[in-house]
Amino acid sequence: MSAQIPTAPPSGAPTRSAPPDARTDVLRARSRGARSGRLGATLAGFATLMVLWWALTHPAVVDDPILRAVAPQHALPAVAGLFARGVLVPDALASLYRLLSGLLVAAVVGIPVGLLVGLNRRLEQATHSPFQFLRMISPLSWTPLAVAVFGIGHEPVVFLVAAAAVWPIVMNTVAGVRAMDPGHVLVARSMGATHREILLAVVLPSIRPALLTGFRVALGTAWIVLVPAEMLGVRSGLGYQVLNARDQLAYDQVMAVIVVIGALGFLLDTLSRRLLERRRAAPAARATRAPAGAAVG
Repeated sequence: MSAQIPTAPPSGAPTRSAPPDARTDVLRARSRGARSGRLGATLAGFATLMVLWWALTHPAVVDDPILRAVAPQHALPAVAGLFARGVLVPDALASLYRLLSGLLVAAVVGIPVGLLVGLNRRLEQATHSPFQFLRMISPLSWTPLAVAVFGIGHEPVVFLVAAAAVWPIVMNTVAGVRAMDPGHVLVARSMGATHREILLAVVLPSIRPALLTGFRVALGTAWIVLVPAEMLGVRSGLGYQVLNARDQLAYDQVMAVIVVIGALGFLLDTLSRRLLERRRAAPAARATRAPAGAAVG
């Protein structure tokens, strides 16, 4: 009885692949490993930053009393002290309120403008140079006009934050519209869709990744502008708290507020990045599930 030699399946025959559950487990394991690697790298980076901070403010390196006062062994306890006094939480909430208000104004203005410019080639050519000119003006340059028009309070700060955040939103909206497949719009028109239906069902879903990227850039820019904008005479906010601590010559508290500003900015950027990654991963996940569903059917 002769031994049978296994032969390869015909070229058109389907090949066996790993079960979906096994593939899912492998992907989850890789994802956990990647997250662990990123977490380790992040912790190592922050540890290096702390060591440099401590070394650059050590009495053996500097003899300036102000620099010694902002050392981590003084600034970090000052953070806890400001929290215990009930100072940081109200100021952080005031800053976040102004930040979100400015971003809302920037979105209300920037998205429609970006859609109009992106959908009209002649309008884009006419507005390109003026937009680039206005975009290169520092938002803080508008401070005297903002105070003259809106007075002292929330309004000028919100205006300056919106002036900083509107351009990333406009530019990314235009880029998203320009990168959209025009065939989608043609198909929708051939099916009798109205302009409103095309905008809501075709254009906005297609430019969602570009919009989210624009919001992330706008968030970072607005947060950077917010702190100096809160030094205009308002009586709350993290920027005001920096000036208040400086006037008291409490430089450990100045550094404590700076640390809180950096921590909140890092947290906001991380949340926006996670949202952007999740939105980008959702279409890919649906695409990988579609063939399995079709095979079962």
